[in-house]
Amino acid sequence: MTEDSRAALPATITYPAADRLDLVEDLHGHLVADPYRSLEDPADPRTAAWSEAQDALARSWLDAMPGRERLGARLAELMRTGSVGTPVWRAGRAFYARRDPDRDHAVLYVLVDGVERALVDPSALDPSGRTTLDRWSPSREGTRLAYQVSVGGDEHSLLHVLDVDTGELLDGPVDRCRYSPVGWLPGGEEFFYVRRVDPALVPEDERQFHRRVWRHRVGAPASEDVNVHGDGLDHTYYYGLSVSEDGRWLVVNGAPGTVRKDSVWIADLHGDGALNPVILTEEGAQCTAWIEPDGRLYLLTSLDAPRFRLCSADPASPRDWTELVAEEPDSVLEGAVWLDGSLVLARTRHAVSELHLHDADGTWVREVPLPGTGSLHGMSTADARTPGDRDVLWFGWSDFTTPSSVYRFSVATGAVELHAAAPGAVDIPDLSTRQVAYQSADGTVVRMFVVSGSRHPDLPRPTLLTGYGGFAVGRGPGYSATTLAWAEAGGVWAHASLRGGDEEGEEWHRAGMRESKQNVFDDFHAAAERLIADGWTTPQQLSIMGGSNGGLLVGAALTQRPELYAAVVCSAPLLDMVRYEHFLLGRLWSEEYGSASVPEELEWLLAYSPYHRVRPGVEYPSVLFTVFESDSRVDPNHARKMCAALQGATASDPTKHPVLIRRETEVGHAGRSVSRSVGLAVDQLTFLARATGLEL
Repeated sequence: MTEDSRAALPATITYPAADRLDLVEDLHGHLVADPYRSLEDPADPRTAAWSEAQDALARSWLDAMPGRERLGARLAELMRTGSVGTPVWRAGRAFYARRDPDRDHAVLYVLVDGVERALVDPSALDPSGRTTLDRWSPSREGTRLAYQVSVGGDEHSLLHVLDVDTGELLDGPVDRCRYSPVGWLPGGEEFFYVRRVDPALVPEDERQFHRRVWRHRVGAPASEDVNVHGDGLDHTYYYGLSVSEDGRWLVVNGAPGTVRKDSVWIADLHGDGALNPVILTEEGAQCTAWIEPDGRLYLLTSLDAPRFRLCSADPASPRDWTELVAEEPDSVLEGAVWLDGSLVLARTRHAVSELHLHDADGTWVREVPLPGTGSLHGMSTADARTPGDRDVLWFGWSDFTTPSSVYRFSVATGAVELHAAAPGAVDIPDLSTRQVAYQSADGTVVRMFVVSGSRHPDLPRPTLLTGYGGFAVGRGPGYSATTLAWAEAGGVWAHASLRGGDEEGEEWHRAGMRESKQNVFDDFHAAAERLIADGWTTPQQLSIMGGSNGGLLVGAALTQRPELYAAVVCSAPLLDMVRYEHFLLGRLWSEEYGSASVPEELEWLLAYSPYHRVRPGVEYPSVLFTVFESDSRVDPNHARKMCAALQGATASDPTKHPVLIRRETEVGHAGRSVSRSVGLAVDQLTFLARATGLEL
């Protein structure tokens, strides 16, 4: 369809009718209405009919939005940068993922004696594009590769093992792995990994849980795996693991669900092999432990240090910790690697990455220069079997206008050099980025990044504000085609570093969870008000977008301050905070939000639950829900119920401020192909552009 042949927007809107139930429950003395509960069941014929009618309505609008073809072409071009990952070295072989400009998915490669070969190509495995490469791990000798793929967005990873030299499939598929870590033993015959137990052995509503650490022999049936760890612990536990380079030590990290009550266990595989506790935290702390090539056990923890500190111990005496690097008051310690007798520490300062070189005893030596104001991701070093480059660190890098690339830092020379640029050459728009500090409702200083064509406000412009604010997840500067396309068209893009994330450490996270969740929404409203006060935009030009926990954020924003926002994109959201624990992975999140089963915590949830705050007669902004039917984390019923509630309540003219729901099948919460990403972004951005007056 050309721009000239684009269909006209419908002159009228009649929202598909949803069954409205007279359902009110008494929950701890609160009368809680749930009029659209029937939409929770996707198999109900009424839900199916309603969804199909909503599909037709959404497409009649989204397909008629101006600028679609032009935006789609530009987004595809901006994504043609491709990407390249940090190499993992095994016995002189480099393993890395790279997405070339014309590919829908990244391909995993190995470089042997200067010759590159493709090992795993998701598009070759599945030309439909529905298969994603979830995780991979080469053996210590670099001769075998464990990799995991999932299909249709369900994230139910299937583990395979192949021979790196011949490409022969040696093992798999092993199911129920879901992003499992893999710890290879020397020789490449065995590894440790994480897998859920047989679903027939657990209650039906717990089949997504009950993980265990197993020891597996390549080629043997998974039914013969040895259960190493997990029996007797809470059924929601997730585990990380690693094996020391010499194969002697197994280190396991674990926590119940998303609760930051991390524990660490260690086993001497040259001894009795029993996993013994190193740290068992009940008060709540993040703890990640591992063995570096120097043979020491390292611990990165927020225990007694909300901005994290680094400790070390002899693995034979793992409870005798020595603090190497203390907590700093204005930065967050994010990672550390041992490098040729030194330590390299990754930090963020107000969400911007830094690298620092320390002596082995923790003494600070100097800051390592980085390419700019951006984000570091993925640090790696050469293993003991790799000749040369013993003092080199490889790391991934990106910022708002620089696509994902890889740099190398040499301790000997002090130089930071480009190792591998993003493979695609693209005309990047000339944009300005800045970080702005502002005050939230309680006086707390919050920061946000602002990307625009000018460094300072020249006139009010259509603006897109986003954020996340939860689960100690932060976001620094990073390359995004949607950000660039919006700003290039004359808009302003802003990302607020809200409480609930980890931008300022664990206290920042805790200040935005449970009874303090309203702080996150206050931070977001204050960001919007600052953008307006500074002259960047107006309420009539201000749109907001968020996904998952960020979908909850914008859902709360539109119900708390509907007059402040012109348009909302709410993607894969949590919205019914009374019943979220009943669906998919929801029960894992009660420590983050609170549980409706606890009277006091129900009050927290009802205070902001977007679905329960929809009020008839309110002029709500334009709203587009985007959901994914194979989502294995957040149930699409949240968006269905909220969409029906808003359509039935809003007093806004639906031809000016429509409420729509866009759904996709065979795609899930996370990984997707580039073409699907472009299609989603086109619908989201054109919807917001029309509502805010941005000319695409």
